[in-house]
Amino acid sequence: MKCLRCGYCCKNLCVVVIKDPKLGLKEDNTFFHNGNGKPCIHLLGEKPGEYSCAIHNEKWYKETPCFAHDQVGHPDANCRTGEYMLKNMKEKV
Repeated sequence: MKCLRCGYCCKNLCVVVIKDPKLGLKEDNTFFHNGNGKPCIHLLGEKPGEYSCAIHNEKWYKETPCFAHDQVGHPDANCRTGEYMLKNMKEKV
């Protein structure tokens, strides 16, 4: 799935997040991010469609729940949630 950087997932989904990227993916280095409109601590940027992730390039990122997030369909298809959010939301997600 191709992320469209809308920020919806990083602000609204419940997921386990790494506290300190320098320590990597360890059980005692995680916390529960409950979403509710509050951005993940690793979300960078100010504008939907232009967000990025501060830990996306870490070697252990592929083991995180964020990397596992996907949708049914072709792996290289645009994120349907991102397409919807960028097209229909008038306020920041």
